[in-house]
Amino acid sequence: MQRWTITRLIAISFALTAVTASIGGQVARDQKAWSAVIPRTWDDQAMESLELPLAHAAASPRHISSEYYYRIPVRPIYKSYPVYRPDREPAGYADFLKAQQPEIVFDSSISKTQEDWIKAGELVFDAPIEFESSGTLFSEIKRTGWFDKNRVLTTKDGILPNMKYVIREKGKVELGILSCAMCHSRVMPDGSVIKGAQGNFPDDRAFGYETKIEFANAKDDKVKDKLLKDLRSFMRRSYAAPWLQNDPNSQPDRMTIEEIASVMEAIPVGVCARQGSSGFYPARIPDLIGVKDRRYLDLSGLVRHRTVGDLMRYAALNQGADFLSSYGDFRPRGELRDPSKESRYSDEQLYALALFLYSLKPPPNPNKFDALASRGKQVFEEQGCALCHTPPLYTNNKLTPADGFQVTDERLKQDDVMSISVHTDSTSTLKTRRGTGYYKVPSLKGVWYRGPFEHNGSVATLEDWFDPLRLRDDYTPTGFLGYRVKTRAVPGHKFGLDLSLEDRKSLVAFLKTL
Repeated sequence: MQRWTITRLIAISFALTAVTASIGGQVARDQKAWSAVIPRTWDDQAMESLELPLAHAAASPRHISSEYYYRIPVRPIYKSYPVYRPDREPAGYADFLKAQQPEIVFDSSISKTQEDWIKAGELVFDAPIEFESSGTLFSEIKRTGWFDKNRVLTTKDGILPNMKYVIREKGKVELGILSCAMCHSRVMPDGSVIKGAQGNFPDDRAFGYETKIEFANAKDDKVKDKLLKDLRSFMRRSYAAPWLQNDPNSQPDRMTIEEIASVMEAIPVGVCARQGSSGFYPARIPDLIGVKDRRYLDLSGLVRHRTVGDLMRYAALNQGADFLSSYGDFRPRGELRDPSKESRYSDEQLYALALFLYSLKPPPNPNKFDALASRGKQVFEEQGCALCHTPPLYTNNKLTPADGFQVTDERLKQDDVMSISVHTDSTSTLKTRRGTGYYKVPSLKGVWYRGPFEHNGSVATLEDWFDPLRLRDDYTPTGFLGYRVKTRAVPGHKFGLDLSLEDRKSLVAFLKTL
């Protein structure tokens, strides 16, 4: 019997080895057979149909020509190094950085397989596009007070995943900012990081804090006047929608520097006053995990996502090119300057980035599908939630019109528009330069690790979202509250609010398993 067992085990081992070799050979052949087909990012025809018209159609953006775009120099991607919380930084780290040689790490010529391209895309995701070697942020990030006062989270190793040190010139250490990772890195309670998730770095809060420090340290009134002028110019460039009557984003033109800084400080983590939105009506940071299956990008469904090329175009716009677009008579950057003074990604960098984003997987879900979640699934089905949040994506990938927006027959034919409105606050999609008059139906996948919720992050948790008290004017939102706002209602999406407390608990338990 023992000899028979050993003989059989040997036979099984040979069989498994043969199967493994066969699978490995197939994988190798598949990888070898795969070849990158890189779309042209700034294809004029594709750019014309990329975006939905704005709610104020006449202000819909006209983008720069491909001829101008491809005269812009490509950003080289240099090797970067971690930024540590000062009290966790290794001894001698500053001297180590100064001794490093500049090293360009993105080279598309060495990417042969799909996996190679995905790894290269992660480099692009992490790569900063602006650099500081002096100034308030550069000095403040070396102080524990900046981390503590802004409640900045770091990993279990004390690393800030949202910024990097970069060496572009030996002996000169620069702080790199504005990478994709800056907004789309989420530090979890255990100190791990989810790349591509709704980030939780307090970018706007820190910006407001740093602005106040810089103003307080100004030597005289002339310097202070220049700081205020520059800040107002920044706010206009980032958020103005001058075609609107009484544009709410014109308020900084009449505000002090302390008031503008306080507007930014009022924005919580998970929410961002990204360009084209508003400091007064910021946008919830999207979760990029699962973006491959989304038909529309941005909370307003601004960008059509039809191919990998569309995601590349979206990334190019959001990393600076949209400042060069014209919205009616308004161009955020001002007059177009010599393209050599701008910077852009290469088509290869954008393609790699898109493949990396497509490859992202959610982290293991700790929430078990127990009896409570099973009851929640039943509630979900009974309440008809799947009409909008259709499994398995838990979104129907459609748009819903905001209150006050009239959908034309032409728009109905062109876009996947539902006939119902969920009556959430319409300001973000009617009074910003990302506003289409719609909100897209969000996916519910991954809500267990996300938050805050709603298009501007008004509520911190799912429990808060299903709290009927949020409809009252004396409610204090647990997420984004607003500048100088003490209480306000969080209107709309009343679905589930009339459920019993037990059913709401079970529904939330089910949603957390997705």
